[in-house]
Amino acid sequence: QVQLVESGGGLVQAGGSLRLSCAASGRTFSYDAMAWFRQAPGKEREFVAAIGWSGSVTSYADSVKGRFAISRDNTDAKNTVYLQMNSLKPEDTAVYYCAAGNGIFPDRRGYVYWGQGTQVTVSS
Repeated sequence: QVQLVESGGGLVQAGGSLRLSCAASGRTFSYDAMAWFRQAPGKEREFVAAIGWSGSVTSYADSVKGRFAISRDNTDAKNTVYLQMNSLKPEDTAVYYCAAGNGIFPDRRGYVYWGQGTQVTVSS
């Protein structure tokens, strides 16, 4: 099993920044890709960004390209993925979920392990 714990969410004004973290523990060797998804009230969970094991391969949703950056730290067994969110907009308001799986997919079905989520609220 793999446990994923997100942190870093909160309330921020439009135009501001937040950095989300997701710490992985357990059988971390059982996956190579990590991703962020988000779900706003009344909407489907949607892909935000994903990153491969080495960090050299990334993928972003069009809605966040140029504003968000995903990265990961595999050193010293940290097994942590980050999402730096800049120029935040009210439409970025959602619960953000961390996910882990094998391969980078813009679809939630490609991921096996999920965190509990962290709330991000952007005020106008």
